[in-house]
This record gives sequence, structure tokens and C-alpha cells, in this order.
Amino acid sequence: MKKKFDWSVLLGAAFLMASSAIGPGFLTQTAAFTAKLGASFGFAILLSIIMDAIAQLNIWRVIAVADKPAQDIANDVIPGMGYLLSTLVFLGGLAFNIGNIAGAALGLNVLFGIDTAQGAVICALMAIGIFVYREAGKAMDLFAKCMGLLKITLALYIAWISKPPLAEAVIRAVNPAKFDFAAVLTIVGGTVGGYITFAGAHRLLEARQTGPENLKEINNGAITAIGIASLMRILLFMAALGVVAAGFHLDESNPAASVFKLAAGNVGYKIFGLVMWSAGISSVVGSAYTSISFIKSFHPVITQRHRAITITFISVATVIFLIIGKPVKTLIAVGAINGCILPLSLAAMLFAAYKKKIVHNYRQPVWLTISGAAVVIIMTWLSYGAIRSL
Repeated sequence: MKKKFDWSVLLGAAFLMASSAIGPGFLTQTAAFTAKLGASFGFAILLSIIMDAIAQLNIWRVIAVADKPAQDIANDVIPGMGYLLSTLVFLGGLAFNIGNIAGAALGLNVLFGIDTAQGAVICALMAIGIFVYREAGKAMDLFAKCMGLLKITLALYIAWISKPPLAEAVIRAVNPAKFDFAAVLTIVGGTVGGYITFAGAHRLLEARQTGPENLKEINNGAITAIGIASLMRILLFMAALGVVAAGFHLDESNPAASVFKLAAGNVGYKIFGLVMWSAGISSVVGSAYTSISFIKSFHPVITQRHRAITITFISVATVIFLIIGKPVKTLIAVGAINGCILPLSLAAMLFAAYKKKIVHNYRQPVWLTISGAAVVIIMTWLSYGAIRSL
């Protein structure tokens, strides 16, 4: 008998994944690559959306059918692979969270003139408050939904104000004049790489919204998550393209802020502050939750004390930021690193889909396997090309 599916949790999981993706690095990457590639960046976005959807569907479905976290599945595929994957995801999540704290603090600085060090502490306490709350899962779902809708609404306004060349953007999305390995690798990594694609799937697992009988709903959740993140990427791209096409040059030290300020003046700059704060704070929550979910199953003590460990995770990222400052270039670099992690994590899920002791009687659609394998090959190739270009 099919168990009742909680659509509120599904939507919360979709927004958690999307909000994890739409962090400060996401804003910085989109603006920086639009300035570099112009309308041709649309091709990279289109390619990334297709690859993101394939990767997300494969990973969410296997986790739902196996009814266990990704690290345990990877260990069942090859002993020790889960520990390797967890280490990479955990360290990548920590590095991203330093940038997320930085972005949230910068947002408060723009909005209220608060010193970034003080802002970092305030934002860390806000994120920690969600995990202190007894109904942390529900609070996280609601928070992710609110922050996601806020970011999309504000980005839509700036995209409309900047008046981008829509015809050129459509043409270059299928016929690019330029191509950049690092651009595709970074934005795929920044959307579904590292910990990000597992954020929603592990949330569904925690809420017990899994099982082969719910695959239709899980498919919808996975596609919704990619759709939300992709919509935000397209709106930011359009906003940046309108500014660049008008002949303005973005400030390399903070390209995302330049887009908002050049498009709408001081009001735009304040909107940037609000978007950066919401992007940063929601990604702090998503990164902390998912990174800890990758080590929870390794020892009962971690499971029992996961809230305290999550709070410590956020605190450590905040302290590191206070020591080293805002790593703007690191936001782009970590996206590329996450892109390199994706082939490993996706390959593990593809192999797991054909192990009966993991997925039981589940039959993986052939088209998902073939397309998933293609994403693994392409991302491996892009990773190699990006590393060679360094």
C-alpha cells in the first residue's frame, strides 16, 4: 500500500536544494562568467541545466529506492568509497560555508552598514537558531521556501530593469561565439556538485518520504529543485547581460554587486544586499545540514549529537572567515572543485542502481543510465580541461 506523501516536505526539499545552490558563489559565478562570455554564457547555462537535471534525477531516485544516505550506498558499491565521498563533500561544504557566511555578512553590511565581522556572527547565530529549534526540519523547509521566493522576486526585478538583449541571448544559447571549460564545470558544480544535489534527497530521507512507490513525486521534486535554481541563474544572467551589453564594466572584486548597482543605482545596490544576505544565510543552513548528513551514519554518537555538531560546523566556518576574511575568488574555485566531485558521486549512484542488495527490485530506466553515464564522462572531461587550463 502506498504511504501518504507529504507535499510540503517535498517542496521544502526542493527549495532546500535550490537555496543551497543559490549562494554567494552562485551570484559571483554568474556575474563573472557573463562579463567574460557575454550572451554566449547562455549556452553554458543551457548545457548545465540539462546535465543538472540528469544528475539530480539519478541521485534522488537511487537514494529514495535504497532508503539510505549516499555515503552508505557508496560504501555498498565499493567499500571505502562512502568515506572518500563523505570527506570530499564535508570539506567542500565547509569551504563553501566560509563563503556563505562571508556573503551573508556582506549583505548586512550593504543593507545596514554593519561591520562584516559583526554581521558574520549575527548570521551564524540566525542559522544556528534554526537547528536549535525542536522542529528544525519544518523550520528549515519554511525558511528555504521563503528565501528562495525572495531571491527570485528580486532577481526578476533587476533583470527587467537592466533590459537585456533577449534575441541575442536566445541565439547564443544554441550557437555560442565563445566556450569556456571552467564556466560549465563551475556552474554545474555550483548547482549540483559536492553536497548540493544531496541536500534535498537527504531531507526526504530524514522525513521518511522515500520508497519506489513515491518515485513519481520524487521525480517532480528533483525537477522542481533544478527548475528553481535554473530560473534564478537565468534571471541573474539576464540582469548581468543587460548591464554588460549597455557597455558597463563590472567590478572584478565584486561583479554581482556591480550588476545590481549599475542596473538600478543605489536602490539596486540595496537589493543586492538583500539578495546576498538571503543567498548566504540559506546556503549556510543547507550546507551545514547536508555536510553533517554525510557523516551521521558513521557512528551512533554523531547521530545522537548531530545538532551540536551542525552548530559547531557553522561556528568553525564563521571563525575561519573572521580570521582570513572574505574569499571572493574561492567562491568560484570551490564551485569548480564541487564539479570535480560530481563524477564520483554520480558514478557511485549509477553503479548502485544495478545492485539488487541496494535497490532490491527497482529497475533503472535505460535512458537515465545512459544520460547519467554521459554526464559522468562530460564532467570528467571538463574537469580535466579546466585543470589543464590552470
